[in-house]
Amino acid sequence: MTPKTTQSEQSEQSTAALDNLLAEDRTFPPSAEFAANANAKADLYDEAAADREGFWARQAECLHWDTAWTQVLDWSNAPFAKWYVGGKLNVAYNCVDRHVEAGHGDQVAYHWEGEPGDTRTITYAELQREVCRATNALIELGVQKGDRVAIYLPMIPELPVALLACARLGAPHSVVFGGFSADSLGGRIKDAEAKLVITADGGYRRNAPSGLKPIVDEAVADSPSVQKVLVVRRTGQDVDWDERRDLWWHDVVDRQSDQHTPEPHDSEHPLFILYTSGTTAKPKGILHTTGGYLTQVAYTHNTVFDLKPDTDIYWCTADIGWVTGHSYIVYGPLANRATSVLYEGTPNTPNEGRHWEIVDKYKVSLYYTAPTLIRTFMKWGNEIPARYDRSSLRLLGTVGEPINPEAWMWYREHIGDERCPIVDTWWQTETGAIMVAPLPGVTASKPGSAMAPLPGVSAKVVDDRGNEVGKGGGGYLVIDEPWPSMLRTVWGDDDRFRETYWARFADQGYYFAGDGAKYDSDGAIWLLGRVDDVMLVSGHNISTTEVESALVSHPKVAEAAVVGATDPTTGQGIVAFVILRGAADEGDGLAALPSELRDHVARQIGPIAKPRQILVVPELPKTRSGKIMRRLLRDVAENRSLGDVTSLQDSSVMDLISAGLTKSKGDED
Repeated sequence: MTPKTTQSEQSEQSTAALDNLLAEDRTFPPSAEFAANANAKADLYDEAAADREGFWARQAECLHWDTAWTQVLDWSNAPFAKWYVGGKLNVAYNCVDRHVEAGHGDQVAYHWEGEPGDTRTITYAELQREVCRATNALIELGVQKGDRVAIYLPMIPELPVALLACARLGAPHSVVFGGFSADSLGGRIKDAEAKLVITADGGYRRNAPSGLKPIVDEAVADSPSVQKVLVVRRTGQDVDWDERRDLWWHDVVDRQSDQHTPEPHDSEHPLFILYTSGTTAKPKGILHTTGGYLTQVAYTHNTVFDLKPDTDIYWCTADIGWVTGHSYIVYGPLANRATSVLYEGTPNTPNEGRHWEIVDKYKVSLYYTAPTLIRTFMKWGNEIPARYDRSSLRLLGTVGEPINPEAWMWYREHIGDERCPIVDTWWQTETGAIMVAPLPGVTASKPGSAMAPLPGVSAKVVDDRGNEVGKGGGGYLVIDEPWPSMLRTVWGDDDRFRETYWARFADQGYYFAGDGAKYDSDGAIWLLGRVDDVMLVSGHNISTTEVESALVSHPKVAEAAVVGATDPTTGQGIVAFVILRGAADEGDGLAALPSELRDHVARQIGPIAKPRQILVVPELPKTRSGKIMRRLLRDVAENRSLGDVTSLQDSSVMDLISAGLTKSKGDED
């Protein structure tokens, strides 16, 4: 079944922020059984709409507060928000100690799976002892409340322990994904003026140890704020050692007392800084604080994933180095007493069924992953997940970028066996928690749509002037009311905070961070990617997401990325890069495929969106968090020299694409 599509009829509306070209009319309501047992019912929307602040006060009451707040929200100095003013709490106590005190110490907090196959099972009682030891170690090393700690670790149990120890002490952490270069790490350490760096000798990636300590050594050589480097022994690799600075985790942490009394921190005390990976400018240190952040990640984790803490096994496949891992591997799940899976390695080590082996082994019931990985699974072939028992799964989620309708359908059919609700979630590093998503027991979801703002969240699609567009209209996705987990500022740069997120719609007071969106004819929200990626073709503003979705709806295509390249006739021409599904890249039809795909897009959307050029590629340039770097594809399509490629998973991909694009110039009509 292919999406029902309509050709744009709005030449007179070519000044619209985004043309709405692709329509989708398939809907999938939850089963009656799922709906009856769901944590969140339809009346949650009415409750939140009737009294937003009262609603958020009730969500905060699910946490333990040492001191009650006197005011839910102080927005008097907008856009600088204060939530739960005067309240005090300790994040680590809420995530660990209170569950142990309530009698759940024997419940598993994490099933950890190392890439080589080693495992650890960590209960809440064990996690409490580990966090206390790590907190006492930080104190011994001179870390005080307010000091910043940089963390550069693989996905091993010491990573969530380190975060929780920092939170317990009130020392804001700055986690840097373990694939970033020494320059990237060093810049983040210096910007935050970190006093301590926590790292490891290395981690395992693709069946081999990958060194981390050498990168830290290079990064801290030019970071005068760093006093000590605490190193976890993971791989046993030989590492250089500075006796004045470097300390082994096992030498310092293991001998500490497993008792520590947590101090409550102010609701607005900084919890962490997380840097967005800017491709052209200095990365921004996004600051999140304590009470509002924990309230919203706990609320959204409970409602969006329908968590039943006594029975569910939850797996978010992200890395803790990204905001998804902060919010939905560490803080949200632990606040809700979840049992989670933590996996160190890559999805195809030692084979392409590794994720489904883990699902079967631990009987995972809630699975949250990225569209780019779903499309990779599609490329590898349907037969791989079919080999494994996935009957434990009861809900699926997606995060990171808009998901193409056909990838959504594949996920539903081949992973969820057509019985699991899918929650497509929109949010950002800056928002801290999920903002737009279906309620799995309420919403009749549409493939590829995040559907609607969650209860308590106010978001809408507006035009250039800030006016809400009607059903069927496209424009800019804005948030028009403050929310608890919102970023408080850019670390050390309030002006950049205002300019980046609040200046575009300053008169209206809207938050806008660069995403385009549309309402469909039913009012459901569809994310259309970054407005920076919009293509202007013959006066029409065309979303990359819609053209990519049309391409992925072709049975031979697993993944696609499109960009606009300068064109003397149309202003911009659409250049497409596609990855084929497993069996499609064999056979005699490849030469005719670009023409076939151009015609397919024309049928799906309309001739206006027909790509000028299509290149079949083995891989796409992706950041280490899995997002496609269209900027680099635009550089190639316009024969420009490539910018910074250090944040790519595999920089050699660009050489292959450049060579292939030059060779394929003859494919153009």
